[in-house]
Amino acid sequence: MPKVTYIEHNGREHVVEVPLGLSVMRGAVDNNIPGIDADCGGECACATCHVYVQEPWFAQLGPPQPGSQEASMLSFAAVAQPNSRLSCQIKMSEALDGLVVRLPEGQH
Repeated sequence: MPKVTYIEHNGREHVVEVPLGLSVMRGAVDNNIPGIDADCGGECACATCHVYVQEPWFAQLGPPQPGSQEASMLSFAAVAQPNSRLSCQIKMSEALDGLVVRLPEGQH
């Protein structure tokens, strides 16, 4: 099963196995990772699952599609950066085994 490393704003790391096809957000919620609120439950409607995708993973995933719901929602995210993504929109695959995401200081 592929693994994701979630790094809290304070530097604490959590390595979690996330089943194929589930979102990075769902992996965090199911494993009680602090820092991902997921208020909308993964419907891409709130930006409270905002993460910073570390390289080289961001190069692989890329930014959200311009004009997409994700791009729109990220405009509401606290402290969005060029490598920001909504974790509800990242689906786990074997190619993402080892993915590393950092969590912002807050989600609101």
